[in-house]
Amino acid sequence: SVAILASKILAAYASPFSIDQHELHVSASIGISLFPDDGDDVTSLVKNADAAMHQAKEKGKGCYCFYTQALTSAALERLYLENQLRKALGQDEFQLFYQPQYALNTGKLIGAEALIRWNNKELGLVSPDRFIPLAESTGLILPIGEWVLYEACRQIKSWHDAGLNLPRMGVNVAGQQVQHGDIVATVKSVLEETGLEPMYLELEITESFIMRQAEEAISTLCALKELGVTLAIDDFGTGYSSLSYLKILPINKLKVDRSFVKDIPNDKNSEAIVRAVIVLGKSLQLEVIAEGVETEAQEAFLKSEACDEVQGFYYSRPVPADEFTKLLQLSMTSITEACAADQ
Repeated sequence: SVAILASKILAAYASPFSIDQHELHVSASIGISLFPDDGDDVTSLVKNADAAMHQAKEKGKGCYCFYTQALTSAALERLYLENQLRKALGQDEFQLFYQPQYALNTGKLIGAEALIRWNNKELGLVSPDRFIPLAESTGLILPIGEWVLYEACRQIKSWHDAGLNLPRMGVNVAGQQVQHGDIVATVKSVLEETGLEPMYLELEITESFIMRQAEEAISTLCALKELGVTLAIDDFGTGYSSLSYLKILPINKLKVDRSFVKDIPNDKNSEAIVRAVIVLGKSLQLEVIAEGVETEAQEAFLKSEACDEVQGFYYSRPVPADEFTKLLQLSMTSITEACAADQ
């Protein structure tokens, strides 16, 4: 049957390919339409198979999906959302929120992660989980990613100019920005335009992309490192990192994925994974930050394992710039009072 054939195709892509002694990981998404139920001509069948393929992608890579009538409505909704997304930059509908990051041993505010929010005039607040995959599949992630990078750098420079010392701004970099955009030139240009010193910018790139495009990623990361920025592997533990690559990547930090942190302390496997990542990071002289910390028990476990940094709802949700300014001011006041007490 068609389903069996689709499963065999996906299974063929499950194993890595070796090309010129390089190991490549490739995934596939398959959309299926059937004659005559889903169309009686090539154009209709291809269009409906394409709609099914997008549905398969949304389920996660390595899936297949049969066309159903409901997918036509979903395709129209997706097209509408795409059109709104294309207009969003020009209509100033994006905003950055900032989630604070803290040193676990001192409680000091030591950084922020910039997170994009989209407030559409017709749709209201659109979840990043809904529009980021669409931006990636349409290529819109390139201009959106560049806007995020510029705005985050502009904001931290503004705080510095106001005497509010934030040591680091974390910005997520999509795989497409590395693969299809000249991310090195973009970062260099943004730093020059905003006047931000490179040492204050931390770029976060997902583990899964780095491992899919290992050779290309290493070259690009080395070039970014030469600019003076710091580099972090995001969502660490969810991919399939080769330790041989990990030891030569020019990175500064590992970010433990929230999917492992959320089950602490109830799941021993999650505890073991987080503990192993922390040990691995320290053995490679990398800082380790745990994201998605939501409870006192999670913080206590991470502290007992000597995790370096944390972020999550337990400390603060992502907040707009004006609210983050207040957090910075409070942090600066606490530091000043502590210094005065020491004297």
